[in-house]
Amino acid sequence: MLNNSAKIMFFFILMTSTMITVSSNSWLGAWMGLEINLLAFIPLMNNNNLMSTEASLKYFLTQAMASAVLLFAIIMSYMNNFPINQETPTYTDLIITSSLLLKSGAAPFHFWFPNVMEGLSWMNSLILMTWQKIAPLMLISYMPQNNFITLVIILSTIVGSLGGLNQTSLRKLMAFSSINHLGWMLAAMQTNESMWLIYFSFYTFLSFSLIFMLNNFKMSHINQLFNSFFNSKTLKFLLFFNLLSLGGLPPFIGFLPKWLVIQLLVMNNQYMLMTTLTIMTLITLFFYLRLCFAAFMLNYDENNWITTMSINNTSFKIMLTLTFISTFSLTLVSLSYLFL
Repeated sequence: MLNNSAKIMFFFILMTSTMITVSSNSWLGAWMGLEINLLAFIPLMNNNNLMSTEASLKYFLTQAMASAVLLFAIIMSYMNNFPINQETPTYTDLIITSSLLLKSGAAPFHFWFPNVMEGLSWMNSLILMTWQKIAPLMLISYMPQNNFITLVIILSTIVGSLGGLNQTSLRKLMAFSSINHLGWMLAAMQTNESMWLIYFSFYTFLSFSLIFMLNNFKMSHINQLFNSFFNSKTLKFLLFFNLLSLGGLPPFIGFLPKWLVIQLLVMNNQYMLMTTLTIMTLITLFFYLRLCFAAFMLNYDENNWITTMSINNTSFKIMLTLTFISTFSLTLVSLSYLFL
């Protein structure tokens, strides 16, 4: 992605604009940071092909509409002298929260997210799933928590789990997985102010380790997983350990943030929300396991345009290190917790 000086400049503007939003002490300053962020990400998305152009146009229209609604609600709140962040939310608070949820891609405002992901490269998809969520989520955490957020949490986990069941595109699969994880982040935000940052950090690391492999092998669809690692069982295990860790299977490190959120929800007596999150995550784990079973058991070989898969030694070492961390870290954390 960073193959010329213009894209490097836009990449640094992207990083800086998020910092402007997070560190701003006024809502107009936060809105300005979001606008700069949008205008910096659009040139990074465009890879001079039809799909990326369509994706960037969809992203621009959605984000511009969300920014307009956000600015409208902020001005209306200032005109009516409604203090934002008061304990009892007003209708302007709900409009601001809705526009930020639209920016982050949470259900029921998620319709643009899988379609935009489908037209992006893997590195741009990683930025959209991780970095682009920091500013909206940080602003949502400033808002008063209410029953509307609880409804969004339930809808996000349901849409993220059921939407990924019939997908054959790996990018759309990751998009619906991201919507499901966003529901967990909002649930963590509702119970503890800093817990969603912990969850987000784990999610970013696991997404990076998985997308690093998918990008390295230029994979886009499920059927490529079946015969891609026909000659290398090690690479196949590396990929699916990362997949299961992202799904939150207990031996892997991806279970740790879910474990912490479940514990917080139980302590706050939110048993119904915790049960819904857990059941819907089991469905996401089902379509991850379906990929793993198909790839491990249906190990067939067929003619392909690229018959041999080349990988350099450095990439293999990076994959091995990332997978080791995502696989065995939870065991080490549990043992250290027992002995301390």
